[in-house]
Amino acid sequence: MHGEIRKRIYIDTSIPSTYYTLRTDEGSLARQRVTRQWWNKYANLFSLTTSPTVIEELSDGISEKTRDRISLIAHLEVLPITAEILQITQIYIDKLIMPQDPSGDALHLAIASFHNMDELLTWNQSHIANANKISLIQRINQDIGLATPELITPLNYFGDNA
Repeated sequence: MHGEIRKRIYIDTSIPSTYYTLRTDEGSLARQRVTRQWWNKYANLFSLTTSPTVIEELSDGISEKTRDRISLIAHLEVLPITAEILQITQIYIDKLIMPQDPSGDALHLAIASFHNMDELLTWNQSHIANANKISLIQRINQDIGLATPELITPLNYFGDNA
């Protein structure tokens, strides 16, 4: 891949959490299977990034899988959180497109948008990879001069074949 520009993907907390989920319900196990397929097939093809927030959220876990989850993303580029990113986070919260937690979903979206990621890979379909929110997110980002990464789940890579 010499000289080739690789797609840059922001990995949020839900990806390593799902990769090493302890949940045993059918939906969680299906998401785990797709996440592992994605990681094994695609992770090395892209430039993967994460943030201090993801590492902190994973570190707060008390699961026996906490260390594995952190280890999964240990080699990824960690994107800095700037004052401007915190301002963008607040805009998302003020515009009511993200929950009120300034260290949660709005921050992940702000980091990925500010750092001009091609994709934000997540299992959060309530607040991030939500078709009902994407056009509003794009409009807000356009108004503040940011591109919007594709907001997707690992399932987007497989269609019905996962």
